[in-house]
Amino acid sequence: MNAPLVAVAHGSRDPRSAATIRGLLDVVRSVRPELDVRTAFLDLSAPALGDVLDAVHSDGHSSAVVVPLLLGHAYHASVDIPTAVAEAQERNPLLRVRTAGVLGPDPRLRGAAWRRLLQAGADPDDEELGVVLAGAGSAHPPANELVADVAGTWRRGTSWAGVVAAFAAAAEPDVPTAVERLRAAGARRFAVGSWFLAPGRLPDRVLERARESTSAPLLAETMGADHGIADLVLRRYESALGALLERPRLSRAG
Repeated sequence: MNAPLVAVAHGSRDPRSAATIRGLLDVVRSVRPELDVRTAFLDLSAPALGDVLDAVHSDGHSSAVVVPLLLGHAYHASVDIPTAVAEAQERNPLLRVRTAGVLGPDPRLRGAAWRRLLQAGADPDDEELGVVLAGAGSAHPPANELVADVAGTWRRGTSWAGVVAAFAAAAEPDVPTAVERLRAAGARRFAVGSWFLAPGRLPDRVLERARESTSAPLLAETMGADHGIADLVLRRYESALGALLERPRLSRAG
């Protein structure tokens, strides 16, 4: 079975966001050119997830795998995606849909963020460098703890003065608070790592606050079209596809 891979991202009014997501999926297609890879969004960008699943069914497919392009498991993964999938299956009762796990946690995400930070000029041996690892922030604590765990890994594996996780919204600390903590720990230079998949309003807020808080910080780009993340997307797809292909066990009579 070659069920289409329907990759669903959050969506943004910022056109750079959708362009970055499509760039990532172009990398996925380059690795698996035979695979039907489709792009969908939850909000603010088109096409919507439900419309893409309708199109999958209209094109004659009997199954699909939805891969959430989400870094952690929070409201979008637990509510928005299941709701959209359930509604699509109500409209298309012969379509079987399996939803894969979110991208995080996974070492390939950490690797992508690390590469972007090094590309921005961060030196792992710089003892006076303080690093802020900035994520979106969530009301769901495990999503924030994931960012903090990555920050801790970086702190233990470098000579930096410190690494502090910070958030654009919904969680503390914010970027200015993180910078002050790093100053207190002895940092004299600063860098901001990006725990974002694509550009948009929240990543821009992080960059703005970083520039307000310190002079000439090193600013990493979002993870974007990274080959490690493309591999992760395919791993999530293959795992969900395997579950989709499993036949239900028949219970014994009597």
